[in-house]
Amino acid sequence: MEKTLKIKNIEEAKTLFGTHDENLKVIEEGFGVTIVTRGESLKIQGDEDRVERTARLLDELILTIRKGGFLKKHEVLYAVNAFKEGETQDIHSIYLDRIDVSSKRQYITPKSKGQKEYVDAIRQNDIVFCIGPAGTGKTYLAMAMAVNALKKQLVSRIMLTRPAVEAGESLGYLPGDLYQKVSPYLRPLYDALYDMMEVNAIKDNVERGVIEVVPLAYMRGRTLNDAFIIMDEAQNSTPEQMKMFLTRLGFDSKTVITGDITQSDLPSHKISGLNQVRQILKDIEGIRFVYLKGEDVVRHDLVQEIIKAYEKVK
Repeated sequence: MEKTLKIKNIEEAKTLFGTHDENLKVIEEGFGVTIVTRGESLKIQGDEDRVERTARLLDELILTIRKGGFLKKHEVLYAVNAFKEGETQDIHSIYLDRIDVSSKRQYITPKSKGQKEYVDAIRQNDIVFCIGPAGTGKTYLAMAMAVNALKKQLVSRIMLTRPAVEAGESLGYLPGDLYQKVSPYLRPLYDALYDMMEVNAIKDNVERGVIEVVPLAYMRGRTLNDAFIIMDEAQNSTPEQMKMFLTRLGFDSKTVITGDITQSDLPSHKISGLNQVRQILKDIEGIRFVYLKGEDVVRHDLVQEIIKAYEKVK
């Protein structure tokens, strides 16, 4: 079977095809079709079902571009896999969900169905748990939503925290003052923040207390009103710490808790607060659990393969 699609102009074609036609190669390999480009037309050749799926995918990608989206190779790869698995949702609705942030990056977008579900859950609920493997955007998207909420004045401050727990180390034996001791543990939160706000803005907001980054142990006794609160690496919290953290939520606040239950650094005899809370709070309205998977990984392609390999030996 053969089917032809039209492209508006050369700029649209460049975005769709990718660098050295890498996007088209991903699509051809994914569906087992041949795509021939001539001027402003695409000719798809192959089995009828494969050609029809490819055409629907290309229509979605073209619509994304025409609405101002920009496609990268890993986004095209996700779209190919989604269509191969029979997904009928609009791919463009994922890639055009723009989270406005303060930096030159301008906006962040979800990159998969799972990430889109996660972002929507944060919009619709005051407490969201996001559980999934490394590289699925758990912390990054939560940070984007926090910066967006601050920019829109939906909250007056951002609070970032994580348990200061690592295998084989104790804070008391690390050199330096409190900030120097906890800084390595909180570095991933800073990394995401620096990707979304200008350095001077971050420094100013930290000095004014608009953005606060603290170890989980220092959350005790506080009530956080009008705040966007993110707890990262929650699999390293104990049940007592998790309860303490969740009860810090004040009026007009939103909380996102992220973690990977397969990578706890707690001693083997200790229960993970994140693992336990899944059963305790699963039926409470207003609290949402989102589970991201290997297909939601947005790091190097090999990270997905590594995660799949480890899942096989569980």
